[in-house]
Amino acid sequence: MAELAQGTQPEFWRPPVPSIEKELAVLDAATSMAHVCPGCGTEYLLGSRFCHSCGGKRPGGVSTVRADAGLMLRLREQLVEAARMTASVFSLPDSKVPSWVHYLSFHEIRMRVGLPTASLIAFFIGIGCVAGALLVGLLTAKTLVDWQAIQFYRAEWLLAATASFAAGILLKKPSDTNR
Repeated sequence: MAELAQGTQPEFWRPPVPSIEKELAVLDAATSMAHVCPGCGTEYLLGSRFCHSCGGKRPGGVSTVRADAGLMLRLREQLVEAARMTASVFSLPDSKVPSWVHYLSFHEIRMRVGLPTASLIAFFIGIGCVAGALLVGLLTAKTLVDWQAIQFYRAEWLLAATASFAAGILLKKPSDTNR
């Protein structure tokens, strides 16, 4: 490897020295283009604070960041307004909601069951895993290997349900009557 380095040109290992012609070309390019690095003359990437070629700091980067933030704020306001317009078009003001629908509210279920939010979420995940174990049983197996794979999947679903129920128990806050 050392033999290969001896035949190289000495300019390759020296840092580049900017010449006056190169600096003038960079200044001309900087005036003609909107955002150009004064060090190397490459155009900045959109929203960047540093040059991707030489790593030089972008002059006036704060103002471009503020301008980008203002643009993003205006874009967000337009999107919110468009969402409001579409929501008003698709809303059903005369629809009647059945009286039993309020029982499906998460807060209503939480109050009736008496569990904190984290325990109730873990309980629902456990119920979903038990349902997954039951649904895996609907798969039909043609060979012994398929049947074993189905049983393995069922065991994994039940293990996940057990872990979720245990997490729900551990996340439950102790009540005052148990002390």
